[in-house]
Amino acid sequence: MRRKTFPVVIIGGGQAGLAISWCLTQRKIAHVILERYQLGWAWRAQRWDNFCLVTPNWQCKLPGFPYDGDDPHGFMVKDRIIDYIERYAASFNAPLREGITVQSVSQQADGYLLTTSDGDYAAQQVVVAVGNYHRPRFPDIARRLPAHITQVHSADYKSPAALPAGDVLVVGSAQSGAQIAEDLHLGGRQVHLCVGSAPRVARFYRGRDVVAWLDDMGHYRLTVDQHPLGEEARRKTNHYVTGRDGGRDIDLRAFALQGMKLYGRLQDYRDGKLITADDLALNLDNADAASKKITDSIDEWIDKQGIAAPAQAPYIPVWQPQNPSREIALDRISAVIWAVGFHTDFSWITAPAFNDKGYPLHQRGVSQAAGLYFIGLPWLWTWGSGRFEGVGEDAEYLADAIARRIDQAAVVDSEVPSNENITG
Repeated sequence: MRRKTFPVVIIGGGQAGLAISWCLTQRKIAHVILERYQLGWAWRAQRWDNFCLVTPNWQCKLPGFPYDGDDPHGFMVKDRIIDYIERYAASFNAPLREGITVQSVSQQADGYLLTTSDGDYAAQQVVVAVGNYHRPRFPDIARRLPAHITQVHSADYKSPAALPAGDVLVVGSAQSGAQIAEDLHLGGRQVHLCVGSAPRVARFYRGRDVVAWLDDMGHYRLTVDQHPLGEEARRKTNHYVTGRDGGRDIDLRAFALQGMKLYGRLQDYRDGKLITADDLALNLDNADAASKKITDSIDEWIDKQGIAAPAQAPYIPVWQPQNPSREIALDRISAVIWAVGFHTDFSWITAPAFNDKGYPLHQRGVSQAAGLYFIGLPWLWTWGSGRFEGVGEDAEYLADAIARRIDQAAVVDSEVPSNENITG
């Protein structure tokens, strides 16, 4: 099969791949997007039926295509997100090829060779836009549970009705786990939740969405180089909150009052029971402290700016665990939702571009391997790098870097004499 050659190949047809494609299109740089499944596949296949954004719609700022709906302060539901991405791709006729799996990328003397299910592709430059959520993670305990218990990763959860009758255990309380627990709870299921160390954040505070306050405060313009944690920020757990029904807090203590069973972190499975840590109270307190730290910073901002904002009473915990059980009997549990994250896997790329853990080494998405770029990773440059809010700024930066490399190559080519001019 004849090799297909492009100046630039983009791997991944989500918002990150589309954003860099739009920027390259504006610069008239020929390229192609190779998507393993379908445009916006992660939004279609790895989100539950009632999924919605936790960031307000006005933060959807894809290059050349800001949010154009009638509810800027609302939160797009799954179908609207997919529609937004589809309309974006159509708006500039994105050069997308779906159903093509990139099996390997190897650095060559003149660029990169991509082995795919559609034959070989050659590219002078490659943009990897596949995020970092590659393989669902399951703990060792999962292999030891009784066969009759249905086990589902958060990426494959769809709805309460899709699970067998009985109690449901959700393991993990970060953004996905907390929202899935809420979805099951509102769907009338008896939920058991193993609460980890994830922080929470208030949805609204002193008359506005907390996101709006933080945006005014410059939080989303903070770069990873400026962040107090530096590159460790890329490994921080997201605060849990929801955009459901117009947006609200996720208060696990309130859910406990309503009948949800809360436990500490899951530790072991023995003698037919799941064993949890004695850290439920600590984890709930730490989540509240994280939220208070944010609201305190908003108070300080309001005072410094002299803003007239309504006062708001401090949060008071509505429930405290009293001698919580550390054992979860499985006699009533019919399903377990594992909301424990993903493995990152870039092993299919052969280039000197990764650290000893296989994570990309880059400066604002520009890899250490010449002509190789990454986009859409958490905190690639700012908080919004892995979201609709900031991926466009990253795309513009990388498109400029790609264009400069093309220009430099053109200058070098023009300086090389042809064979006819060589004398010996």
